[in-house]
Amino acid sequence: MDLIKTPVNNIRIGINARFASKEPWQIIAITTSTVLFSVWLYEFIFDDESLKQRAKKTFFKYVRLIPSIKNEIDTQMNKVCETLENDVKERTKHLKYIKELPNKGLSKENVMSIVDENLKFGQFKWKDGRVSGAVYYVSPDLVNLITDVYSKTSYTNPLHPDIFPGLCKMEAEVVRIAANLFHGNDNACGTMTTGGTESILMACKAYRDYAREEKGIKKPEMIVPVTAHAAFDKASQYFKIRMHYISVDPVTTQVDIKAMKRAISSNTILLVGSAPNFPYGTMDDISAISELGLSYNIPVHVDACLGGFLTVFMADAGYPVPVCDFRLPGVTSISADTHKYGFTPKGSSLILYSDAKYRHYQYTVTTDWPGGVYGSPTISGSRAGGAIAACWATMLNFGKEGYVKATREIIHTTRYIEKGLRGIKGIFIYGQPATSVVSMGSKEFDIYSLSGALIKLGWNLNVLQYPSGIHLCVTQLHTQPGVADQFLNDVRNCVANLIQQPATPAEGKMALYGAAQNIPDRSLVVTFVRYFLDSMYYTPKNE
Repeated sequence: MDLIKTPVNNIRIGINARFASKEPWQIIAITTSTVLFSVWLYEFIFDDESLKQRAKKTFFKYVRLIPSIKNEIDTQMNKVCETLENDVKERTKHLKYIKELPNKGLSKENVMSIVDENLKFGQFKWKDGRVSGAVYYVSPDLVNLITDVYSKTSYTNPLHPDIFPGLCKMEAEVVRIAANLFHGNDNACGTMTTGGTESILMACKAYRDYAREEKGIKKPEMIVPVTAHAAFDKASQYFKIRMHYISVDPVTTQVDIKAMKRAISSNTILLVGSAPNFPYGTMDDISAISELGLSYNIPVHVDACLGGFLTVFMADAGYPVPVCDFRLPGVTSISADTHKYGFTPKGSSLILYSDAKYRHYQYTVTTDWPGGVYGSPTISGSRAGGAIAACWATMLNFGKEGYVKATREIIHTTRYIEKGLRGIKGIFIYGQPATSVVSMGSKEFDIYSLSGALIKLGWNLNVLQYPSGIHLCVTQLHTQPGVADQFLNDVRNCVANLIQQPATPAEGKMALYGAAQNIPDRSLVVTFVRYFLDSMYYTPKNE
């Protein structure tokens, strides 16, 4: 006991000596400053960003204040902004912009004529399978069905279940069908959302609130592979959840399970795995992550937005994948996009939970509003009933046989393209594609140059960074006769040319991607992206 009492007494004597000769106001001032410093020190140590991140930001912030550097940055930024705006001007120069309401409403014929004009310009022929992802299925019969269903339900709103109970029934049926596909039991539940990003946001919000109420966690953290979708970063920004990014194996591109385990703390509210991830199309070891979740009593979310509606049918299609759903006892939620390989129109996705106790914390409830008690299941209040009905109709129209058939064709085409790409000297494939994404890189030349060359031939692929790469997300459109062979032939020819001239620099937007990757001050890249997003909303100024 003396080992404890002696230092404590010494501290007490020191404090008494410090304050013995002080006036009361001085004691209050010293105490207040000590408390404020302690609070500042605590917040500094436990800030959401690491010391390294903050040091980099502070360094570049002051460097940008140097007049010569500031002027150069401003000059280059203005050039970027001007370039992006000029690009939009050039693409739309033959179109007339409507900037004010017409005095008299346009006829149906006039409106449809303008719609057709807006839709037909653009360089990429996505219906011919020249684009990575973006559009996952096209069928005249399906379009006709969706058009008819949407026309009947376009003005419905499930925010009012007493007025539109049938829409709520349709949503409930979609959720139950999906929960069964992902092997959930009778307790499995969920909601529909407007897309994968909202599904992920809702899961993160639910676990943040669950951890706060059930575990008293007020400084929430989630552990996420660096390859996880950017929506998790968006959730971190929206809901103030600290991110712990975990590296992936450079060969398999799967998350490092040991590193994930080391990152777990008393503030961890969520572990995340991808099935598959967007950049490489590889699948994390969901079984191992599930075991971690069980061992530490931490929820596990599986992001299956991209390939979830393939993995649930792949076994029946002859292409089994590792278990990555509710059959794993540690998995507590799954996000899956119906608008991808569920082939529904854009505007629908699913967030599923193993138990309603998690879904309850997804809901937002306001009890004391003068407008009445208000509750909503997702971010949106009013929701498009047409999107729900179109999703429901598409799934019923396809049926299990239809989905298995489509899955078989897509996976077969993906494996065919993967095999062909592996045989092309000068490029390599990242990891082992699990579903429909094949990602490639090169040690012989700038891979962005290959992307640029393919763009000139009418192909549009997704661009990756850290490390540099490009990927093709195979859809039903790529299963059309001749598309896969044409893609492989074009890649083969472009690679042959680049190997002869390996120093060929990337051009246009591909050069910008390469440059952005090498800019150490990432705030400048943020500004680039803001300018790009601004350009999407361009309209000519009044002259």
